[in-house]
Amino acid sequence: MKMTKVAIVILNWNGKEYLERFLPSVVEYSDQSYSEIYVADNHSSDDSIDFIKKNYPEIQIISFDNNYGFAQGYVKALAQIKSEYYVLLNSDVEVTNQWLSIIELMDKDMSIAAVMPKIRSYSNKNYFEYAGAAGGFIDKYGYPFCRGRILNMIEKDNGQYNDLTEIFWASGACLFLRSKAYFEVGGLDKDFFAHMEEIDLCWRLKKSGYKIVYCPEATVYHVGGGTLPNNTRRKLYLNYRNNLFLLYKNLPDDNFYLIIITRLFLDILSAFVYLFSLSFSFFAAVIMAHFSYYFSIRTLKKKRKEINRNTKVYMPNHIYKSSIIYDFFFRKKRYFNQLNF
Repeated sequence: MKMTKVAIVILNWNGKEYLERFLPSVVEYSDQSYSEIYVADNHSSDDSIDFIKKNYPEIQIISFDNNYGFAQGYVKALAQIKSEYYVLLNSDVEVTNQWLSIIELMDKDMSIAAVMPKIRSYSNKNYFEYAGAAGGFIDKYGYPFCRGRILNMIEKDNGQYNDLTEIFWASGACLFLRSKAYFEVGGLDKDFFAHMEEIDLCWRLKKSGYKIVYCPEATVYHVGGGTLPNNTRRKLYLNYRNNLFLLYKNLPDDNFYLIIITRLFLDILSAFVYLFSLSFSFFAAVIMAHFSYYFSIRTLKKKRKEINRNTKVYMPNHIYKSSIIYDFFFRKKRYFNQLNF
């Protein structure tokens, strides 16, 4: 394949409905003089590919023989695309004019490895969207949250986060990546399948000395839960398991055991909350996530050693030093600007 400046890569699985709705904005607002659009198809059983071939012959198609999920799907797709920048874009995202202006920002600062735009809700466009909002962070125990979204509290966008700023992680819903940095740190971890793989990638990028940035001048609108619906046993399982993967791989040595043991205790506590509330499938999902984590420790240990070998920044900035769970429920801090970083 030829080398491009910007490769916009949309991962698809049975998403014809979203492609029909959102591809027009991607095509309209992506300058084809320096960008190219790819759809990587995770073995869809609908007629997604026929739809693209018929209506968008200019779009490049990469077809897989199986559903490899978000993480491995992108690993396989990006390995086949030569480009200075990648834009990982969910199929359920509507982009807007000047969204690719983020590339100008990355061109000016070679230390920036990843950038995300402002992400608003497609169904309620005055509000931020759950998966990324105005930039991602984690607390000391690995719980992710965002400017504009803490747990299930989503803020209205009143311009309160219109500043260009460094963040801890950028959302995989619309993720701009410098390809050199992406491959330098080993890319996405296919073992995550889906959920939190972008947080793991951003953590490794920060440990290698790169910046992760939120750019409010570009805005996209995200449906959310397009390919894996919210509040399902499968999603809960992936979130609990992958969060443990994330911590095991990336925590610094000095607080590794304390944080891991605390998280295991908190997870089991939450599992019994599900049990006592008669959510038996969610209880089972947490327990299964833990078994999967225990069986994966040998592999995780090898990954951790490799990451530590390449670490330049031992303790990256933008990790919240307190517990976001405690602050939310007991200190009633529901908005990002109430937190003390």
